Amino acid sequence: MTKFGLSQPASRVEDARFLRGKGSYVEDIRHAGETRAVFVRATVAHAEIGEIDVEAARAAPGVLAVITAAELEGRLVNDMDAAQLQNRDGSMCPRPPRPVLATGRVRHVGEAVVLVVAETLPQARDAAELVVVDYKDLPAVTDTAGALAEGAPQLHEAAPGNLCFDWGMGDEAATDAAFRAAAHTVSLDLINNRVVANPMETRGAVATWEDGRLHVAMNGQGPWGLKAELAKKLGLKPEQVRVTHPDVGGGFGMKTFNYPEHFALAHAAMKLGRPVKWIAERSEGMLTDVMGRDHVTCAEAAFDADHKLTAVRFTTLAGLGAYLSAFAVYIPSVVASKVLTGVYDVQTFFVNVKGTFTNTTPVDAYRGAGRPESIYAMERLMDYCARTLGVDPLALRRKNFITEFPYKTCVGENYDVGDFNRVLDRALKEADVAGFAARKAESAAQGRLRGLGLAYYIESILGDQNETTRIEFAEDGGIDLYVGTQSNGQGHETVFAQFLHDRIGVPFEKIRLIQGDTDRIAHGGGTGGSRSVTMQGSSIQGAADAWVDRVKPFAGEELEVSAADIEFADGQFRVAGTDRTLGVMDVVAKARAKGRHDLLTEERETVVPGRSYPNGAHFAEVEVDPETGVTRVVKYTVVDDFGVLMNPVLAQGQVHGGVVQGIGQAITEHVVWDEDGQLVSASLMDYAMPRADDAPMMPFHHEGTPSTANAIGMKGCGEAGTVGALAAVTNAALDAVWEAGVRHVDMPMTPLRMWRWLQGAKAAVAAE
Repeated sequence: MTKFGLSQPASRVEDARFLRGKGSYVEDIRHAGETRAVFVRATVAHAEIGEIDVEAARAAPGVLAVITAAELEGRLVNDMDAAQLQNRDGSMCPRPPRPVLATGRVRHVGEAVVLVVAETLPQARDAAELVVVDYKDLPAVTDTAGALAEGAPQLHEAAPGNLCFDWGMGDEAATDAAFRAAAHTVSLDLINNRVVANPMETRGAVATWEDGRLHVAMNGQGPWGLKAELAKKLGLKPEQVRVTHPDVGGGFGMKTFNYPEHFALAHAAMKLGRPVKWIAERSEGMLTDVMGRDHVTCAEAAFDADHKLTAVRFTTLAGLGAYLSAFAVYIPSVVASKVLTGVYDVQTFFVNVKGTFTNTTPVDAYRGAGRPESIYAMERLMDYCARTLGVDPLALRRKNFITEFPYKTCVGENYDVGDFNRVLDRALKEADVAGFAARKAESAAQGRLRGLGLAYYIESILGDQNETTRIEFAEDGGIDLYVGTQSNGQGHETVFAQFLHDRIGVPFEKIRLIQGDTDRIAHGGGTGGSRSVTMQGSSIQGAADAWVDRVKPFAGEELEVSAADIEFADGQFRVAGTDRTLGVMDVVAKARAKGRHDLLTEERETVVPGRSYPNGAHFAEVEVDPETGVTRVVKYTVVDDFGVLMNPVLAQGQVHGGVVQGIGQAITEHVVWDEDGQLVSASLMDYAMPRADDAPMMPFHHEGTPSTANAIGMKGCGEAGTVGALAAVTNAALDAVWEAGVRHVDMPMTPLRMWRWLQGAKAAVAAE
């Protein structure tokens, strides 16, 4: 491949094998003597566990092991780790035990109770059907707000009243005073509905125990956390544990976490001395994968007489499910606070978040992880404020935009650069907002209501600010690039090769990405929080530059000059002021020939000093059929500021995917439990994923301001689409039905719900 640089739309090199079916996922792994595992899961949401009868299952054909919690005693710590949060009163929130296999009580449908291992998957399934668990039913609660009601069923002794935490940030007294003194105040109640991540590849893992070493291959977003926890819970030395990731078919945050299945499978492999594999069924995953969102929020704004924001206040109830997942307490609190006030210049604020336990699947980070929740609340609030105050929503935003940078936000984040007005101007042009009135009239002529919605989002890149890179020049002429992130389908093999090729000019097609192996990569930050390309790209650049500096003296020797006379550019070591050069691969060959193997590798850990803040304007247009309530997104325009783009094609793909996930949550997706805690939406027949005809063509435009927080000027793009889409689509829908008298909508805006809102508005008009 000829020389090219970053910001060029190179095609994804990994697609060649994926499209030919040559990918290698967990299900593709084959071991001699491999066994298959099936979990027996709770069929009720809340119950005491009586007798567990496993005798018939143990006697079934092909069965090798039937494991209950009792067997784990002394062999595996039967409790999952999770972070805790400090309450407003200074105490730490409780972390009730979350068992690998249930003991004493089950607290949500789908909780693992028994593990069955057999020679084949059909045998394991048949045996699992023979396990009989005596459940003594208890009352269940599934409603996030209802869990705190007096008399609600209690899940954990350690969390009286089902309250996990009561967290706050900001100056409550000053905020209250600002609201009392305000010329205008506006309040809006919102529900951020619970959703299922639903990656294309369901969760799975295969565990082996051989020669005193445990190896767990699983589909995740970084293997190092699981390695540490497996060693701790199984009483092994770290060097006895290896965790690897093969190809991963989507994660969206949900595959970041350690799950009970990983530890149960590891125990089973050690017990049997044979490989044990488990792959989740789709409905099993929908019952047990950590879910996203589930917030009930009251958002409030105070303005002076000139419509300048003087204070904001947010009060949120966050559903956590039956147990704490790894980072669950941080998502609606600390993480959401990073962009709490969005792109607006306001310094007085208070936020209070209470986390509640319910008899439902645990909740944790899902694409955007806290930032979509905050931006949804802030952008819905700003739009509603404009309507309530009778001002133009664009003018209200512009009046309150942050315009001077760097800007220290009210929560202490440092927005280093930005130009929100310039991005919005470009979005107005690209979305043809001036032509909206004509399009609205065309829709009206066809009996449909058309609305225009804006969301101006900003998000904060999260995760470890350290990242590692190792570059090895292999004997076969290839260049092995070891990274600490993990592709879940984003195109890392392409973009990281672009970085290395751009920096030192090695042949693009000879670069091989190595990732997701704790034996080959000592540590890394994994993938999540839109960190991968910014953090790993900075690390690759640091390692490449360090290698060039280290090789210059050797190149000087070969060119018979001092290192000070050597310049490097475009893959060539050049004697300054002359045409005498040595290419990178020539230098590598000479170093190998002379035994200078120290010059054939470079490893660096790079610390990125600050976070970056992608931002952008999303304009959505929707049509609502008032006769059926069907709401469709018919036009969608994005203008983003991602700083320096690494690869426009990959960035566009990330934005498109994120927007479609946002459209899905806004219109079709919704987790539904019945009053007994049964998951009603437990299959793709009942859970409405967005389809191709639910999304219009989406132009992607870039209006970048390079970040100053990292050496490459980048801002992450992996979650931006979702962060902006929720409010843009919902604001557009409310705009469509406002003239029909509807004053409030909530996600998901399903046909039935929209029809009922319209009928309610019609009845209210008739009653007047």
